[in-house]
Amino acid sequence: MNRLQTIDADTLQSTAYEPVSFVVDDLLPQGLHLLAGAPKIGKSWLALWLCLCAAQGKPLWTFATRPCEVLYLCLEDSFQRIQSRLFDLTEDAPPTLHFAVMSQQLHNGLVEQIEQFLKEHPQTRLIVIDTLQRIRTAGNDANPYASDYRDIGVLKALADKHRIAILLVHHLRKMNDDDPMNMISGTTGLSGATDSNFVLRKSKRRENTATLYCTGRDIPYRELALEFDGEDHVWKLLSDDCEQTEQPNERILFLLSELLRRQPEISAPAKVLLEKIDPAGAEGLTPNSFSHRIRKSVDALRRNGITVSFRKSNGDRLICLKRVDGVDDPTTGNIVTIDALCQALPKEELVPWMKNMLDTCPDGFKYKPKNKKETKIHPFYSALTKNYMSLADDSEKSRVKSEMKEASDRILELSQDKKGDGNGSSGRRRRR
Repeated sequence: MNRLQTIDADTLQSTAYEPVSFVVDDLLPQGLHLLAGAPKIGKSWLALWLCLCAAQGKPLWTFATRPCEVLYLCLEDSFQRIQSRLFDLTEDAPPTLHFAVMSQQLHNGLVEQIEQFLKEHPQTRLIVIDTLQRIRTAGNDANPYASDYRDIGVLKALADKHRIAILLVHHLRKMNDDDPMNMISGTTGLSGATDSNFVLRKSKRRENTATLYCTGRDIPYRELALEFDGEDHVWKLLSDDCEQTEQPNERILFLLSELLRRQPEISAPAKVLLEKIDPAGAEGLTPNSFSHRIRKSVDALRRNGITVSFRKSNGDRLICLKRVDGVDDPTTGNIVTIDALCQALPKEELVPWMKNMLDTCPDGFKYKPKNKKETKIHPFYSALTKNYMSLADDSEKSRVKSEMKEASDRILELSQDKKGDGNGSSGRRRRR
């Protein structure tokens, strides 16, 4: 008999698990999801636009995305129709968005096909299957609930294994219900086994407005009022009933960044850390709530160059924070802090941002290696330069290279000026 694999509560609380990642922030996390709507309501337009936004790294309404590879199984369409719809949405579709109009069925090769695609395209973070019914076989099960739950379970296991989001486009039953989630076609084995459910519903068939009802384990319940733009073929956001409050992660990031500017590495109980960043208690946080927010912010902190771990010492549970200064620092491991910056700033804004940084805090781009007298350019700068150059068009490369070289020379010039003034390399240059 196989023994149960268990973990004690103390060990569980001390374990830093990989946080849930989002394809669309606050809306579409990794896992398995359903998008249901009546026939011809515009589900496929919404699904295609979602795929396009994710592949381009552009916001979906007010929700940020990070560029990734996307697979869209549009099993009720042809390549010709998809081409026509793409041209309606954009003239510049990225090569990271992939389409298929035929596939194997769920229990007859589909999982293997997706596994092969993911092996060939490891940067894939989103797969859309339009529609769910197209990949299911006709069941003879006396228990339709069990059949639904089994099919969904296979796809959920696939999503969890590869830490990706799989979105299933599905239909609604004809019978109305006060709760839109009860209108999803099939048994509760479908909607109950997914991580999130989205229902696109119109009050009247002829209207061009609809409501997108969103609920899930890792997202707050919200209702998005949408309007379909027949000219752009895009569902546009009219309103969001979810209260927009300051994100805890952003506040935690700010407070901890300020702390780690003064002390690059610290290990302390939540109570001690809280007293350091908020001695007056203005944030209204308790040690327990502060610790909870830290754990919820691990991914955001890491993307911004702060690593987080947890350990126990002398009966105290410690939060261990460390500032990572450069992408080429061996201590960073797989952390590449440059990604967050390059995803946040359009390429045309990177060079102006660099110049502003030189005026305000030039020390951020220079350092002095151990046992060396000369000042060198920080690896962070080199990584930024390389990343920008990879994004620049051929016609821009010469100009960009020249501007980056000028900025590099200015960093070293600043260092020499400070030595001459007797201020050392730790001074600050005033804004010009």
